[in-house]
Amino acid sequence: MRPGHQGTGPGAITPDGCAVELYARLPAGTEPDIIAAAVPPGAHILELGCGVGRVTHPLLERGFTVTAVDESPEMLERVRGARTICAPIEDLDLGERFDVVMLASFLVHTADAEVRRGLLRACVRHVAEDGCVLIQREGEDYHRDLPRERVDPSGFTVRIASSEPVGDGVHSVRAEYEFPDAVWTQTFRARPLTREQFETALAEAGLRVDRYLTEDRIWVRAVPAA
Repeated sequence: MRPGHQGTGPGAITPDGCAVELYARLPAGTEPDIIAAAVPPGAHILELGCGVGRVTHPLLERGFTVTAVDESPEMLERVRGARTICAPIEDLDLGERFDVVMLASFLVHTADAEVRRGLLRACVRHVAEDGCVLIQREGEDYHRDLPRERVDPSGFTVRIASSEPVGDGVHSVRAEYEFPDAVWTQTFRARPLTREQFETALAEAGLRVDRYLTEDRIWVRAVPAA
């Protein structure tokens, strides 16, 4: 388990505290629609940190080609219909360029600034010159007004129970997922980024914001800087 990360609940737990069985249950929500509206029809998408394919599978159903990357073999075992690659994102170098590179699941908020730079460099390394990078950020109130919970229409409760500063701008976050028949928790470290800090990190990697895709600015379309 990575320092500061842990998870509890039934089934396999990955080194960053993610429970494979939990993520297999989580719905895709509106994310596939947001992605599909921001990229060309039939695009080849490189999905970095695909997990069990929660978003991969709906994208395949919409006619996209997906190369799905994750460092967890237990996660990748659940992915169907996509080319899969088991590797750390920051070390990835496929020697290929893609229409779209996707970095979701708040991975850009990794606590380790050097890892974040590696993630963004991997995005730049794999995106076509006329392609785009889709990035999911934390909501700007993600670490405030806690505990906070939401009841999903499918019948489970997700709760952000706490977010405690642990030094150097990093927070320790505890999330809880309650289903009628099981409970999972995940504790992980995250680095909150203001909009300015986020855009600066993109610029350092050779990207710029093309536009924010949602009113809350959680989903972002970035392109290679000229």
